[in-house]
Amino acid sequence: MVWRMMKYLPDALFVSHGGGPLPLLGDPGHAQMVELLKELAQAMPRPRAVVVVSAHWEAPVPTLTAAAQPQLLYDYQGFPPASYAIRYPCPGEPALALTLGQRLAGQGLGSHLDAERGLDHGVFVPLKHMYPQADIPCVEVSLLDGLDAAAHLVLGRALAGLAREGVLLIGSGFSFHNLRAFFQPAGSDTQALNAAFEAWLEDSLCSPYHDHAARRERLLHWESAPGARYCHPRAEHLMPLHVCAGAAGLVRARRYALKVMGRQASMYMWSSVEA
Repeated sequence: MVWRMMKYLPDALFVSHGGGPLPLLGDPGHAQMVELLKELAQAMPRPRAVVVVSAHWEAPVPTLTAAAQPQLLYDYQGFPPASYAIRYPCPGEPALALTLGQRLAGQGLGSHLDAERGLDHGVFVPLKHMYPQADIPCVEVSLLDGLDAAAHLVLGRALAGLAREGVLLIGSGFSFHNLRAFFQPAGSDTQALNAAFEAWLEDSLCSPYHDHAARRERLLHWESAPGARYCHPRAEHLMPLHVCAGAAGLVRARRYALKVMGRQASMYMWSSVEA
């Protein structure tokens, strides 16, 4: 629950964006997620632009959407026809994409601007709930091929400070992303693995007993956490969280717990100033 209006934009926000387009189709298993996204947007100052690092885009170097009017990329299959009629006609911001690309290159990461690629569902699903009028410019940023944890902390560090420029940085992934598990009964053993990883993640990001170096080490070695590879057979839905933590300078985060499709999940916010 988000209780009060924040004075400043957070340094970064990690959202669990749910299963494909289901949050936009009224799926009851996503009700908590949808409500939380709306509450978070209402509690934050309105950003002048949004930068979203999406789990659904991987590239050899950080790549940014640079279209003035980006289309949508329906990067899912087997859903009802309404899933392919979703619209989110937000503007892009090529100038911001260029500036970010230069900043990334200056940090030795390289960069590439893509004026053709559309916004995938890791972007338009959460934003359609947060900012339904689609009137805030958006730039999407890719993950890096290989999904290396250290590289994504560095990517985050290169994106630090956007909040001071009125830009909201969102990492869009999912704290639990085992697709096979969503279509199987949740037994006590798998529930325990889900709970164990969520507890480890909360401790790593939110505990006052970990300093910046300790949090960095835990995120670097996330695969050794209890339940890690059950919750993330592949790392792409976790790496946006690493980007956010890196952008925030590994300060303590605030957790927002929820259930999505019967599984424990979470969202995290980092703020270096008082709300």
